Amino acid sequence: MAAALKQVDRLTLRQQVGQVTVSSFPGTAAPDYIQRRLRARETAGVILFGANGGDRAVWRRLTRSLQGAAGGRALVMVDQEGGDIRTVGYAGPTASQPFQGSPRSVRSAAAGAGRQLRAAGIQVNLAPVADVPRPGSVMATRSFAGDERGIGARTKASIRGLREARVAATAKHFPGLGGATVNTDDAPATVRVPLDRDLVPFRAAVAEGVPLVMLSHASYPGLDPIRIASQSRPIVTGLLRQKLGFEGVIVTDSLEADAVLARSGVAAAAERSIRAGADLILMTGSASWNDVFPHLLAVARRDEPFRQRIRQSAARVLALKGELLR
Repeated sequence: MAAALKQVDRLTLRQQVGQVTVSSFPGTAAPDYIQRRLRARETAGVILFGANGGDRAVWRRLTRSLQGAAGGRALVMVDQEGGDIRTVGYAGPTASQPFQGSPRSVRSAAAGAGRQLRAAGIQVNLAPVADVPRPGSVMATRSFAGDERGIGARTKASIRGLREARVAATAKHFPGLGGATVNTDDAPATVRVPLDRDLVPFRAAVAEGVPLVMLSHASYPGLDPIRIASQSRPIVTGLLRQKLGFEGVIVTDSLEADAVLARSGVAAAAERSIRAGADLILMTGSASWNDVFPHLLAVARRDEPFRQRIRQSAARVLALKGELLR
């Protein structure tokens, strides 16, 4: 972390703010605005979707152009859980998480998928789902089989398999979305069940050295009666960072989720998440950066504690890049 902080201090404030944002764009070629942003180091990287790619050649051409603009410094992310939720259609895992089998099978599938992603120029997988589903859970079709211990073992196996392929795994959706009956992408969600079981897979992921943890956008009144998880300092800093001891990169779920927009616009939401302790703001709407980046920059210029939060988060992101982009 000390070395990463030295790297951050060589960046301008604009570049430091850029390192806490993840951008997106339509189409199979990076638009000029994305290339300019990457060249200026005013975004950490991009999240890609199925519509950005095609066959192997299309994916490879796109990621090479992104790294060319970024000088080899761009994080390139996809959502490759398995089954129907696969950004890169030709890559695994072919089975959805509930049907990926034993931890050994999960590890093998993750390693195979990771090699395909890495060959396509992708270094971050926004998976696995580490949620413990309850009856009627919206996550039932996306979570691993078994009880919380079985899910924890499979989560660890997925992280290991991806690591073997030099792809960073992301455990999600902290502190657990298994008690929700609606997807936060579509509506606000409240989780009222006790979370002791939900934290088991996340503890396992942290023990395994997972590089990233993704925050839920649900509300957890038992932990914070005011803020959703992605904007809650008691949850992000108090529980994940301090109590569970997670030292890696904390990324939000999509900033454009209905559960977020029901409370504020994207700029205010991004500021709240950074103040809570998040490191990366994941923007799945191509226009969101235009609101988020100048807002975060303006706040950082006038607010010293917020500027230090940006500095700390940018350092964690640079440390992750140092591991993945060697």
